Amino acid sequence: MNIEHEYTKKILNAFEQISQVPRPSKKEEKIVAWLLKWAGENGLEARTDAAANIVIEVPASAGFENSELLVLQGHMDMVCEKTPDSGHDFDSDPIELIYTDDGWLTANKTTLGADNGIAIAMAMVAATDKGVGHPPLELLFTTDEETGLTGATSLKEGFIRGKQLLNLDSEDEGVFTVGCAGGEDAHVTLPFDPDENLPGYKSFRLVASRMSGGHSGIDIHEERANAIKLLFRGIHLLCQQTDARIATLTGGTTRNAIPRDAQAVLMIPADDVEKATSIIRQLEQKLIAEYSKTDPNLGFELIAHDGDYKAASAAATRRAIDTIFAYPHGVAAMSKDIAGLVETSNNLATVKTGNGILEILSNQRSSNMDSLALLCDRVMSVARLAGAKGETSGGYPSWQPNMDSKLLARCLDVFEKRFGKKPVVEAIHAGLECGIIGSKYDGMDMISFGPTIKNPHSPDEKIEIDSIGKTWDFLVALFESYK
Repeated sequence: MNIEHEYTKKILNAFEQISQVPRPSKKEEKIVAWLLKWAGENGLEARTDAAANIVIEVPASAGFENSELLVLQGHMDMVCEKTPDSGHDFDSDPIELIYTDDGWLTANKTTLGADNGIAIAMAMVAATDKGVGHPPLELLFTTDEETGLTGATSLKEGFIRGKQLLNLDSEDEGVFTVGCAGGEDAHVTLPFDPDENLPGYKSFRLVASRMSGGHSGIDIHEERANAIKLLFRGIHLLCQQTDARIATLTGGTTRNAIPRDAQAVLMIPADDVEKATSIIRQLEQKLIAEYSKTDPNLGFELIAHDGDYKAASAAATRRAIDTIFAYPHGVAAMSKDIAGLVETSNNLATVKTGNGILEILSNQRSSNMDSLALLCDRVMSVARLAGAKGETSGGYPSWQPNMDSKLLARCLDVFEKRFGKKPVVEAIHAGLECGIIGSKYDGMDMISFGPTIKNPHSPDEKIEIDSIGKTWDFLVALFESYK
């Protein structure tokens, strides 16, 4: 496609290079090495810490020598989601980019990684392009944001010196984010040991697939289908009318993505196969109608499956169903202060069986830390009632809006002068590293913005190309305001 904006081309060129480097969460060693090499090739000093976070020092441009130090921040890792028919290996394969005719960039059956590779690309261009004037910069690139924000959590005093930080991890151009939710993960393990041989039973796969999924912070209010919840809805109906038993379970992929796919291997009495097939066929039609607006490609099938499986007891199967039925998912409370903002939610993210247990992972979010604690307690209560073990981990603080921020005032003034209109200022339900960074560095003034990204954390992720240039134009104008 024809891209007229000069710097959009440069940013996309940098992003294309980044997309060649595998960077799953907790496996960022390749992108870390690549960025350190890039810094060295461009004569920029760089340092890392024990968590492999990177800071790259960029001297001020001529005329900006006395300007305040500014931090540009983004994360190196990406959510690794793909369609069931994709053979992509996120540990070794480059992301295959697709430019669409309607002005978007997406990927071939995988997440795109614009969340948050586009931040790195913009920072690279800002640091090296001779046509861009800027104050002294620190490029702060963190690890493992997507699976617990552990890179930001590991930051130590003195690793960065700047007191004003631009987080480039928001996903609506023309919107300034000034607050976000905190969060915590819950890990629940329920005893589950399929050990019964069932003569006269046949094995089937019950598959809930092709849900829309999405970001569990940004999209949770849309009430999209959760494949795990729907899978157990089907298992529940089967167990009400037949002696179906669970053999294996798997569903979801990561803590902060709404589950798109889930499946179970079930053992069903041979005499009940026709009834079971009819039950699932009728349920599929109900689900297609129920989720026609949010999940138009939803699939729900019972498929004959050759295999010699042991099954869980009727009691263990029922306990698994009851646990998932009781487990919270979705919006728990809306903000009483900001119209339309989710305050508290839970994402039932993954399930899997193995080694004698059913393992459940969920991610709780809230802008109110007391409400977050109460929701985590609720999840632990479900675990105890089910006879399961539960623990929480990976907690991170919310970022409370500061409407008196000097950085926000500067950004508002620059944006209105550059575009002739006021930007939107909002808090979001998703988690950003700003909450953690603010807790680490006293007095840090922060704001978050970025180009428009749709459907992050899913294979439908895409970035609006025109919004990249607009975001860049604002960033350059903001730089100029420091001269």
